[in-house]
Amino acid sequence: MILPRFGNVMISAVLPMTVGRWVADLTNRVGASQVRQAYRLLSQIMASAVDNGLIPVTPCRGVKLPRLPEPNPTILTAEHVDRLVAELSPPDDVLVLVLAYGGLRIGEALCLRRRHVDVADGRMTVAESVAQLPGGPVIDTPKSHQRRELALPAFVVDRLRQHLAELPEDPDAFLFPGRQQRTAGRPQSYNGWKYRFDRAVERAGLTDLIPHDLRATHGSWVADSHGVLVAARRLGHSNASVTTRHYARAVDGRDAEVAAFLDRARKSGHRSEGARNGHAGESGASSGDEKRP
Repeated sequence: MILPRFGNVMISAVLPMTVGRWVADLTNRVGASQVRQAYRLLSQIMASAVDNGLIPVTPCRGVKLPRLPEPNPTILTAEHVDRLVAELSPPDDVLVLVLAYGGLRIGEALCLRRRHVDVADGRMTVAESVAQLPGGPVIDTPKSHQRRELALPAFVVDRLRQHLAELPEDPDAFLFPGRQQRTAGRPQSYNGWKYRFDRAVERAGLTDLIPHDLRATHGSWVADSHGVLVAARRLGHSNASVTTRHYARAVDGRDAEVAAFLDRARKSGHRSEGARNGHAGESGASSGDEKRP
């Protein structure tokens, strides 16, 4: 998406207006997520040009990007995740466990390498992410530009340990490499994995489920049990409001539990009030009896 427009243009000739028109044109042809990914890559190229003294200032500034659609994720239960995992063959089943119990973005999970997993300590480092652009996969830092470490449940660590035993000893080896010989040295294709994921969703009897829902599920689980701030850290959000707005949704049944709790609290309060009134009445009666001759 970048080369067709800027491949034969001198960097010094690229103006903010040029970038703005390019973004507007892309917005009419591809989705908002792809536009933002392409713009991010162009911004990094221009920032590098500034750092190397090729241009005084980046033209990637003041550009209005298309808004991402507001997500309405499906929040799964642990039983739902188990059903989905049971319908997938290795290592696709491991990938789903990492998404659901680590909260990674799919691009982060596909970019995991052997050196990012410490099974002895039960931890995983999220340090890279792959974006699937029309020109091919591009490996970069995570969306927040920050590494993060995650503690994983013991059963996920056990599954990762089994998976690592089947991978090359090379610390840079991808956990989920391409399935063909020619792509074995790079992350596997998202589209290929998504096709297998969709088929497994159907076999598991789940509906309207996309891979990103696993991340939203993790965020909701953690926010529900340990609070939004903890969920934000695990998801790699610098601002907890992003977690609340996009990922930390009410777990099914919890809202009803809150209503039931408030109902019980009210009834309990009425009983307490009645008891207090009753004791007061008995106390008054006793006082009256004492005054009798």
